[in-house]
Order: sequence, then C-alpha cells, then structure tokens
Amino acid sequence: MTVTKSNPIGIFDSGIGGLTVASAIRSLLPQEPLIYFGDTAHLPYGDKSEAAVQAYSVKIADVLLEKGAKVIVIACNSASSAAYELLKEYVGSRAKIVNVIDPMIEYIKARYNDCEIGLIGTKRTIHSDIYSKKVKELDQGITLKSLATPLLVPMIEEGFFNNRISSEIINKYLNDISFQNIQSLILGCTHYPLVKTQIASAFNNSVEILDSSEITALYLKEYLTSKDLLNTESKSEDHFFVSDYTDSFEASTKLFFKERVHLEKYVLWE
Repeated sequence: MTVTKSNPIGIFDSGIGGLTVASAIRSLLPQEPLIYFGDTAHLPYGDKSEAAVQAYSVKIADVLLEKGAKVIVIACNSASSAAYELLKEYVGSRAKIVNVIDPMIEYIKARYNDCEIGLIGTKRTIHSDIYSKKVKELDQGITLKSLATPLLVPMIEEGFFNNRISSEIINKYLNDISFQNIQSLILGCTHYPLVKTQIASAFNNSVEILDSSEITALYLKEYLTSKDLLNTESKSEDHFFVSDYTDSFEASTKLFFKERVHLEKYVLWE
C-alpha cells in the first residue's frame, strides 16, 4: 500500500478510553480522517494476558491496514506495553505505529529532573514495569511512584464519573502515602482523562496532571509534519468500529465529540 497524505489515522483501544485520544487528535488535527476501533468484545485489556492482548492487537491492526491507515495509534496503555514491539515488527513499513507511552516519556525527558513523579494505571500496565524502566533509562534523577488503580476503568465504563462515587474511589486511591511528594502524575490509562478534574482536585490542584491523550496527539502532529504526511486534501468521513455493539458505548461517544457517532460493528472472529 502506498501511504498518502489523505490516508486516515487508525486508532484502537479495548473500549471508550481510546476515544480520549481520538478526541485529542481530532481537536489538534481536524483535517485528518480517523478510523477508530473499539474492541468492546474483549474489554478491558488491563486484566487480559499478554498473549491475548497481542492477538487482539494484531487482528485489529489488520483491519486498520485494510482501511488504509497511514498511522496506527495504540490508544491503550495495556496494549502499548504488551503489543507495541510485536506490532512494529508485524506492520513493518506499511504504517507507522505510535503508542501512548513513548510520547509521555519524551515529554518527561524534556521537562523534569531530580523529582518524584506519580503513575496510576491498570494492573497490567503497572506490573509490566514499562514506565519505570523507561524513566530509569532517562537517568535524570526521577523517582517514579506507581500505583495500580483497577477500579477506575470499570467505574468509567459504567458511567460512574464526575460524581460522589467516583470522587470517593479516586480519593481513596490517591491518598496513598507514596504520592505525598510527587510533582506530577501520569495518567497511565486513556480512560483516566475523563476523571482528570477529580484527580487534580484530590491533590488540591497542586500537581501537574500528565494526560497521555493530549501528549500523544502532539507527538502525532510532529511526526506527520516531519514526514510531510499532514492531510492537505478535503477530509474523508471518520469511521468508528466496535467488535461488539452496545448502546452505552454509542452514548459515551457524545462525551468526546459532542455528537452521537454512528458505530459500525466489525466482528474480529466469527
């Protein structure tokens, strides 16, 4: 496949979390057509085995390549940690693979030295230790304080956010003693921007909240610009695919795009 400027950006995640990335990309790059795949039949990825996440990711990459994606964004920290290297090798030169971890590490590298930074994410992301390894490799005197917050994804998926229930759960997690002296907090899951205001409030707005959806969108813009791949033609239609249709997922798209998005069902395995 010959990659052209007008080819779409492919984005995938297990559920609604990746829509935070899609929304950030649409806001920053409104001229770019998007192909989004929500693997709702297998959510959440955070409690799946590495082999399972890799299998889902390869299958979805095939779908996005079939749709002509010039870039594939892994809009999920669990899939980024489990499948990024495999997808890079599998996809090869057919499309650029972008994860949501490396742009965050580049952001930290440019702005932080000799401090403590917090990280919250799913059990899979935290236990993979991928952020800790990459921060340590920076050799900039940064201590990473990591905490698994497994209740946040199902809470958000079920619509319990920006209310009393979510505040109590968030405060319970973030009162962890290891976060007492952090300068900033990495949202290590693409669902978490939906509760970013509440997370900031838990720290009395005194800690910088690092949102991987916004940082990934900035990284993507820089990449497309450097490769002369920014779309300069009329924009084709965005498409949103799910592996299992649910009314709640379609309703959730309003939170991100201020309009109901038509979802197309695409079964990965018959």
